[in-house]
Amino acid sequence: MFTGIVEEIGRIKQIIAKGQALSITIACHRILTDVSIGDSIAVNGICLTVTAYQTNAFEADVMPETFRSTSFSELRAGSLVNLERALPLGGRLGGHLVSGHIDGTGILIKKKQEENAIWLDITPPEDLMKYIVLKGSVALDGTSLTVSSVEGNQFSVSLIPHTAETTILANKQSGDRINIECDLLAKYVENLLISNRTEAREKGNLSVEKLMEMGY
Repeated sequence: MFTGIVEEIGRIKQIIAKGQALSITIACHRILTDVSIGDSIAVNGICLTVTAYQTNAFEADVMPETFRSTSFSELRAGSLVNLERALPLGGRLGGHLVSGHIDGTGILIKKKQEENAIWLDITPPEDLMKYIVLKGSVALDGTSLTVSSVEGNQFSVSLIPHTAETTILANKQSGDRINIECDLLAKYVENLLISNRTEAREKGNLSVEKLMEMGY
């Protein structure tokens, strides 16, 4: 589990591809201070497992499904990435609960400066818009942000100077893909509601759907 508070910007040192399976090496420093084999590190919001490490880099494997469903296909040697270690038990939850499991990728359609803020307008996959709530939380490339506006099939976030300086988001350009993880709680609530409706339907309990079937 992560918080969406990026600890360090790393740099892709090497990518070894075998089809859509990757072995990557990421140069970094701060997050290696207490690293162990098997630790989880979020790379642009994607939970990866440390398979090896040196004093200034770590290695991880990327599965084909992760390659297909995230922006990993666009990374190259030299690409900058957001990095965050897993939340320790008893640690501060500075952002929001982030699982490191990407729901989909959105497209940055516009970036603009407003005084000390940078606005990003993003178009996500259509099926994710139901989870995007005004003033709610969303993780973009592993960065916990507040949804500032929702309009049609797009939403906007605003970066404060600190976030712009300590993450890769301010370097994004129109047309770039961004990893999106929607609010974890929203997905659990949706699943519970669907399960309750299904259970009620199977038991024959009175419901809106049942009343409609009966002509009410």
